[in-house]
Amino acid sequence: MKSSPRTESWQQGDYEISTERPRLNIDLIHDFLANHSYWATGRAREVVARSIENSLPFGIYKGNNQVGFARIVTDYATFAWVADVFVLPEHRGRGLSKWLMEVIISHPELQGFRRWVLSTKDAHGLYERFGFMKLHRPERWMERPDPKMKESPDYWLQNPEQ
Repeated sequence: MKSSPRTESWQQGDYEISTERPRLNIDLIHDFLANHSYWATGRAREVVARSIENSLPFGIYKGNNQVGFARIVTDYATFAWVADVFVLPEHRGRGLSKWLMEVIISHPELQGFRRWVLSTKDAHGLYERFGFMKLHRPERWMERPDPKMKESPDYWLQNPEQ
């Protein structure tokens, strides 16, 4: 079994990216995801905390205040899924999302994977800079949404005929 990755941090001007778990502001992350994102509307705080616990988290900070987040779901051998990426609105336009992706893609524990995946509604341009592209063979991919899910991650879950 793999041990937890070591804590690392990166500095750029007034901002820092860190993988230090105790530093994460779970309340802030939950509020953004549950109330301000299109993909995790209604997500319970307990689910947010558990998802972070079982991922490699990256927090963006200005001083002691968290201003952004992303997490990587991975087996540390073949696969990585980039999830729950955000920068608070008042800190956007400063290149933080690009810097965050640079840090994630170059992280030493996240190298040599067969496949990285993510899902986005509106940030294709950002991720294309880092080699992401449309699924090569989408017919091979399937998903299984839980019909009892309380959060509303996508419009199609409420309107499957569209």
